Amino acid sequence: MEFENLLKLIQAVSDSELTGLKYEEKGVKLHLTKEKETVMTAVQTVPAGETQQAAAFAPATSFAPAAQTSAASETAGTEEPKMEGNIVTSPLVGTFYAAPAEDAEPFVTVGSQVKKGQTLAIVEAMKLMNEIESDFDGKVAEVLVENGQPVEYGQPLFRIC
Repeated sequence: MEFENLLKLIQAVSDSELTGLKYEEKGVKLHLTKEKETVMTAVQTVPAGETQQAAAFAPATSFAPAAQTSAASETAGTEEPKMEGNIVTSPLVGTFYAAPAEDAEPFVTVGSQVKKGQTLAIVEAMKLMNEIESDFDGKVAEVLVENGQPVEYGQPLFRIC
């Protein structure tokens, strides 16, 4: 693949809503992935006998990066409201759980007073339970996700004032 064509392909993925692209041609394997408007590129040479294929990944549907969200707001002519307070975000992709067990009380609820380092919830990823701790002292003003809901990396989970 010529360098100019490679640059055009990278730009096309950057400008689109795709989150990834895999492409093989003449022994060269190309894999592009995008995270929050950043494009990462990996190129690998494959043996001459392997088949050529191309596949595109669908865009993430449960959480749009902030840049895409604000661009959509501008086109609609309305300004997206900025959340006040401190936002605790998910450090990984997984499933959000508000309590340590199904029959247990949630770690915190709206109005709960929290301290820095206190466990707020759990995000399960690949059968591992990851405790989500508060980075702030304050009161839980809002829980932004439902129990059992899938969450994305960087997705807001709590608003603490």
